[in-house]
Amino acid sequence: MCRHLGWLGEPVSVASVVFDPPSGLLVQSYAPRRQKHGTVNADGWGVGFFDEGPRRWRSDKPLWGDASFASVAPTLRSGCIVAAVRSATVGMPIESSASAPFTDGSWLLSHNGVVDRAVLPVTRDAESTVDSAVLAAHIFDRGLGSLGETIAEIGARDPGARLNILAGDGSRLLATTWGDTLFALDRADGVVLASEPYDDDPAWLDIPDRHLVEVAATGLKLTPLKGSR
Repeated sequence: MCRHLGWLGEPVSVASVVFDPPSGLLVQSYAPRRQKHGTVNADGWGVGFFDEGPRRWRSDKPLWGDASFASVAPTLRSGCIVAAVRSATVGMPIESSASAPFTDGSWLLSHNGVVDRAVLPVTRDAESTVDSAVLAAHIFDRGLGSLGETIAEIGARDPGARLNILAGDGSRLLATTWGDTLFALDRADGVVLASEPYDDDPAWLDIPDRHLVEVAATGLKLTPLKGSR
């Protein structure tokens, strides 16, 4: 129901991973190439990066319509970026607080997918009433160290859920594949995780479904999740 992207490596500009690639998040907001659910991602967007802590810029408008952010993005540099464009789940509100990335003050987190809020614990910490925000609050409450277990448990309670998570804390990225696509590109200056490739480089790795992905200074690690087929 959305497209997201994470960067970990040498400091780069936000524009270089969001706007500049031929099929970057900007293009994915109106013409995604690998999206299975929905056709456009025009219900908001968010970009988060680390600069002595997590910083965010979010909107309930289409990314292609925000010329002010596009003009600033080349000046924003970070070694850890989490960005997303949103296609709202039917019935969910369209508001800036519903756009990823969500944060607990330490992590930036995006959810690509859908989940029945009835299977999630009630929490007052969610930034919005949308399913992704409630899910993010639950993950923060459990701790990102338990991300794999949390996703497997929720997936068992809601068999129709799609639970692709992407999160960063400034020094690492964590992600899950559960019902939707995720790709990795290991560049000389860092690693990109993305719902779909932002160019046609043959080095993009298609991450198998139901896996936990960890990216750190030591490289990229894949771990099958409980319930993987």
